Amino acid sequence: MMLCNHYNGGIFLPSTGYVQVNAYASDAQLPLQDVAVTVTAPEGTAIAMRTTDRSGRIVPIAIPVPELSAGQTPDTGQLPFTRVNLFARLEGYVQIENEDVQVFPDTVTVQNLEMIPLSELPDSWGEKELFTTPAQNL
Repeated sequence: MMLCNHYNGGIFLPSTGYVQVNAYASDAQLPLQDVAVTVTAPEGTAIAMRTTDRSGRIVPIAIPVPELSAGQTPDTGQLPFTRVNLFARLEGYVQIENEDVQVFPDTVTVQNLEMIPLSELPDSWGEKELFTTPAQNL
C-alpha cells in the first residue's frame, strides 16, 4: 500500500485509490483516441488532466482517499471513499460530465465512457450528458 499524507477538509488521507477511463464510440464500442479527460474535486479544483491513447484509455489517476479502515467500522461519520467529478470532451462528440464518482482505497474505479457522435444528435452541439453517482448505502 502506498502511503501519502494528503490533507482534505480537516482529515488526513493516508491512502490512494485510482480512476481509470475507457472512452469509446457509442454502440460500436470502438476506442476513441484524444478524448480530453479532466478529474476535479467536488468544488471544482482540478486534480488531473489526461488524454486517451489509441486504445481509448488514460494512464490511471491517483486520488487521495481515506484509509481502508474507514469503511470497516460502522458509524464513524467518515465516508470510506473520496468523491470526484469527471469531464470528457472530444470534438464531434457529446460532452460527458460524471459527478460524485466514488474512489475507494487500494481500488481502481473504472469509468466506461460511451461517447455519442454529434452526427446522431445534430441539434446537441454544446450540450452534455450528465451522470450523477448516488451515494452508496454503507
